Amino acid sequence: MHIQLDDLTGSEIAALLQEHLTDMNAVSPPESKHALDLAGLKARDISFWTLWQQQQLAGCVALKQLDSGQGEIKSMRSATVFRGQGIGKLLLQHVINEAKNRGYQQLYLETGAMDYFAPARFLYSSFGFEACGPFAQYKKDPNSVFMRLQL
Repeated sequence: MHIQLDDLTGSEIAALLQEHLTDMNAVSPPESKHALDLAGLKARDISFWTLWQQQQLAGCVALKQLDSGQGEIKSMRSATVFRGQGIGKLLLQHVINEAKNRGYQQLYLETGAMDYFAPARFLYSSFGFEACGPFAQYKKDPNSVFMRLQL
């Protein structure tokens, strides 16, 4: 397996991100859906990586710079056929390492409060993320869980 910086032009990543958005639309009310589409992930303040196993896309993760000392994890996703194989752990460790390399002091994320997101919340907690209040542009939302990792 290898992780690479991705330019978001491949059809595989477009399909994985569409799957991600479809799932988010199915489980999150519109006002609580914060997943970025392909265009949103191409913003200058976002870096995007894909994880590949041989020629298959296994997952993705993005890191948004909030300011010089803080970042936000966006669009972390394991491809359906790779779930339960540790893809999320590899991606999360990669983005944490990148945040540290950039000199960030805090790394934030927003995820859902519904049962569907329980495995993600468990993963983040296992890496030391703790619940916090809304950050950046987010507002208090009963459907969202906000988490922070001190680096």
